[in-house]
Amino acid sequence: MNYLYALFFFLCVTTYGQTTVTGTVVDRKGIPIEGANVYLDGTYDGASSAVDGTFSFTTSETGDQVLIVTFLSYETFSFFGPLSSMKDLKIQLKEDINSLDTVVISAGSFEASDNSKISVLKPLDVVTTASALGDFVGALQTLPGTTTVAEDGRLFVRGGDAGETQIFIDGIRVFTPYTPTTNNIPTRGRYSPFLFDGITFSTGGYSAEYGEALSSVLLLNTVDEPDQNKTDISVMSVGGSLGMTRKWEKSSLSLSTSYINLAPYIEAFPDRNNWSKPAEALSGEAVYRYRTTDGLFKLYSAFDTSNFELNQEDINLENGLDFRLKNSNLYVNTSYTGVLSDTWSIQTGGSYTYAKTDVGVMTNDIDNTENSAHFKLKVKKRFSNRFKLSMGVEQFITDFNEDFSGVFDTQAINDAYGYDSAISALFTEGDIIFSKKLALKAGIRGSYTNLTDQFTVSPRVSLAYKTGKKSQLSLAYGDFYQNPTNDFLKFSQDLEAQKTQHYILNYQYNNNGRIFRAEAYRKTYDNLVTFDTDFAGVDSVFENGGDGYAQGMDIFWRDNTSIKNMDYWVSYSFLDSERTYLNFPEQARPSFANTHNFSGVVKYFITDWKSQVGFSYQYGSGRTYTNPNTPGFLQEETKPFNSISLNWAYLLSQQKILYLSVNNVLGFNNVNGFQYSNTPNVNGTFDRRVLTPAADQFFFVGFFWTISDDNNSNQLDNL
Repeated sequence: MNYLYALFFFLCVTTYGQTTVTGTVVDRKGIPIEGANVYLDGTYDGASSAVDGTFSFTTSETGDQVLIVTFLSYETFSFFGPLSSMKDLKIQLKEDINSLDTVVISAGSFEASDNSKISVLKPLDVVTTASALGDFVGALQTLPGTTTVAEDGRLFVRGGDAGETQIFIDGIRVFTPYTPTTNNIPTRGRYSPFLFDGITFSTGGYSAEYGEALSSVLLLNTVDEPDQNKTDISVMSVGGSLGMTRKWEKSSLSLSTSYINLAPYIEAFPDRNNWSKPAEALSGEAVYRYRTTDGLFKLYSAFDTSNFELNQEDINLENGLDFRLKNSNLYVNTSYTGVLSDTWSIQTGGSYTYAKTDVGVMTNDIDNTENSAHFKLKVKKRFSNRFKLSMGVEQFITDFNEDFSGVFDTQAINDAYGYDSAISALFTEGDIIFSKKLALKAGIRGSYTNLTDQFTVSPRVSLAYKTGKKSQLSLAYGDFYQNPTNDFLKFSQDLEAQKTQHYILNYQYNNNGRIFRAEAYRKTYDNLVTFDTDFAGVDSVFENGGDGYAQGMDIFWRDNTSIKNMDYWVSYSFLDSERTYLNFPEQARPSFANTHNFSGVVKYFITDWKSQVGFSYQYGSGRTYTNPNTPGFLQEETKPFNSISLNWAYLLSQQKILYLSVNNVLGFNNVNGFQYSNTPNVNGTFDRRVLTPAADQFFFVGFFWTISDDNNSNQLDNL
């Protein structure tokens, strides 16, 4: 009997000391969630939710406790309070915005990254595109939003001239991204694509973090950490290069150098220029990386020097135009990315550019020197997975000087021009993810220029909505300012910043290696630079009297899964653009803004041949030019541009590759424009000559050899 009393007493005490926790688990729409894991933190007490979302369990714990609720693809829910309050709870789980199918803001932006969820290109594509010839700018010209200006070589984006696109390396500005050249000979980007593993090409509506660009920004990110020690050797029909990477426990160093000399090539394949000294260039690059406990430090430097001399045909000069150029350029970039705490991170860095260019045009000498610097500090606060706020400050400094000496009407002229500029800017931007279907990026940028004592404010906002599991819509709006370039500021420092407004509507579909993008946009221009002479000079009257617009549609399709071993993409752009700027007497479509552009790129790996073959086709409708023999301004068009390029990479052995490419393989006779005589002939007509590319085709042959730790890597990924 005593035993029964003892058992009864124990059961009463146990029952009296237990608490029942109850509630219901639902999603954001109130739909019950079955199978959610519900438990008290630090205990074994818990249960799973039933079909109707309800749960119930008992616990002997007392006092304040933490209730945890978890379920796949949803954020973990936690509730702290007394056990007595944990009855009939209604728990609403939020979608996990870190999951792969979360909406991503993509209006006006193309990413080339191995890690991005929405990449339309990979870093590999930059140098495997047949028409690119290893130049990252050449590969980007196969994307929609760019226009074909074959004789220039720079990026022209959505009705903007090449100066409206700015390039950044690891978030820091590059002031002189292209090698200088002369008329009708395209330039190239200075920097080797082999050192970059991520590229973001914003054709409009870009982040408030970046400024001083009316149309576009190109963001290049250097490799964070190489995978192994390696040496790359290249022997090419135009020169050679040597690269080396060494890796240690916390640091690594990559070095590369190249020498280019077109003399042997010009001897074998003469072009339309009369070269007295074909183009010659020597360059070198270095990247040092050091990983600290909480961050990564990078030091990037690049140096190059180039020179050439030639005589070009000129309709107004019987003996042609003599032109010579010598350029030296140094770029140093340092950056640090690190974690300050669980919720704070930092990005900071700076760059310095020294560029010296000596140009001779007939008997005139033009020597200019630019010293520029950029300093930047950015911090980011993560309040939650759904809200992040970044803010930063930056400073741009430019010291530009130019000396001119020559003879005009038998009178010797010696002039000096130049300016000193400082631009201070601050920015802040928030990322808000309301759900896996809806996200917002909103920011504002303020900038002050000392030359004009002008302060500008640029609001920017982007919104993305997921319309389906594999598709989404994005909207973007923003104000963008850019100070005039050296070509104008060296003569007049009273010019204000030029302005554009961007409106973008984007649709994107992404399904297992197939990407479709369609984007409509409109840009309005204001405060564009104008002058009243044939060419910008010291006697010109400069004003911010120009304006204009650019609007159109870009379409992109890529597929690398439908056909085995084949990857291809097609791009189409429609552009309607007119503007008043420079010395335009009226609003007109500028010569660099052709209405229709189309690109097609195909890459196919033939296993039996141990080869990768590539094909590129580029089309651009006619470009405007002024015919002085008929009334009007920019009233006529050239014939369309066409070019087909082929390349072939053959694996001689696992680490040795033979590479061949031909640009414009069919030899299309493209026309860049026309030059008219300064005076009419005896019949009152202005004679003209056609401006064609210096060469209709370009042939390239190279041998590439890699020596690496794994005895397996090769440069096929770079070709």
